[in-house]
Amino acid sequence: MTALVTGYSSGIGKEICLALEKNNYEIIRLTSRLQDSASLEKEIKELLKTKDISVLVNCAGFGIFKPHEEISVSKIKELIDVNLTAPIILCSLLLRSLKKTKGHIINVSSIEATKHSKFSALYTASKAGLRDFSLSLFEELRRADVKVTSINPDLTKTPFFDKLNFEPSENENSHLLAKDIASSVLDILNFKGVITDITVRAQRLEIKKKQLI
Repeated sequence: MTALVTGYSSGIGKEICLALEKNNYEIIRLTSRLQDSASLEKEIKELLKTKDISVLVNCAGFGIFKPHEEISVSKIKELIDVNLTAPIILCSLLLRSLKKTKGHIINVSSIEATKHSKFSALYTASKAGLRDFSLSLFEELRRADVKVTSINPDLTKTPFFDKLNFEPSENENSHLLAKDIASSVLDILNFKGVITDITVRAQRLEIKKKQLI
C-alpha cells in the first residue's frame, strides 16, 4: 500500500512515516511547496501516472499565536494556504485514486479546532476549517467506501513550538509525543469501521513561557 504524507520532515509527520513504513507502507514525500498550488497539481498528476494512493495524511502545518492585528497579511495567507487550502486541494487531486483503492484520508487538525483560545483566532480558524471539511467530506464519500478521519491532538512535544514563545512543560503528563499520534494513526487505519473524529489529549494542561533569541 502507498501513503502520501505531508509534513514528513519532522514532528508528528515524521513519526507517522516511520510507523507506516514499519507496517509495510510505501511513503510518498512531495517536493512541491504546499503554497504553490500549480506545482502541487503538476506533481500529483505525474505521480498518479504510476501510483495509486491508499492513504493520504495531511499533517503539514504551523501556528501563529499573537494579537490578530499584529499578524501580517502575507503570514495570514501563508498559514491558511498550508493548514487548510493545501489539504483541501490534495484531497481533490487524489480522490479518484483513493476511490479506486477504497482508501483513507487522515487530516491532522488540532485541539484548537474544538475550543476557542486567546491569540489563536487565525490558527483555530484554519484547523476548525480542516476538521469540518473532514467531517463533511466523510458524508460525501461514504458510498465510495473512502474513509475520512480528523485527528485533533493536544499539546505535542515537537519542533512546532521552536519559533513560538511557549511550549509544553517538561511534565510528561502535560504533553503528548509525536509517536503517540503516529500510534493513533495505525489504530485508525486498522479499525474495522470509521473513526471520523478523534481528540487525543494530555492529562494535564501546563505550558512553559520562553524567551525567543
